[in-house]
Amino acid sequence: MERITWDQFFMAQSHLLALRSTCTRLAVGATIVRDRRIMAGGYNGSISGGDHCIDHGCYVVDNHCVRTIHAEMNALLQCAKYGITVSGADLYVTHFPCLPCTKSIIQSGISRLYYAQDYKNNTYAIELLNKAGVEVIYVPFDERKIDFLSDEKVALYAELISKLREKGASSEEMEPYEKKVADLFGLTTSVGI
Repeated sequence: MERITWDQFFMAQSHLLALRSTCTRLAVGATIVRDRRIMAGGYNGSISGGDHCIDHGCYVVDNHCVRTIHAEMNALLQCAKYGITVSGADLYVTHFPCLPCTKSIIQSGISRLYYAQDYKNNTYAIELLNKAGVEVIYVPFDERKIDFLSDEKVALYAELISKLREKGASSEEMEPYEKKVADLFGLTTSVGI
């Protein structure tokens, strides 16, 4: 097994947090880190005790769901709630932050922003981050690294492909499926048997 870097580790934490999201439009996770120690985490969802989008649908005003609090804000507010300073800390987020979150990130004193996916990257947000001296770092992240069932899934696909071959499917028919499985799981070899 390949050992992941610290940046990939903290980004994986953010992706795991995103799995708790109650937003039906985009699941986002954020992790605040200092000295390689996790200080707080957040995901986009409703206020504590409030209605969730997964249960009641999104409450959209001006093309934005106003029911949810963004992942970055939830992480920052968790620190505020428990009296933890984030000045000089790092923030790992699954998607590039929106403009309001960017302003909060800058105002809170975050030093470095790590993100895994572009998402409507606002040019003014980028300008503000540059002016504030917040280092912005793209961390390529392969979500398959946190798929704990990938070996079982590959084995199932290999078994299915084998059964199809036994039933008379030709190599030419099976080749595109084998390639799709290999691409899906990042395999360098064919899953055919």
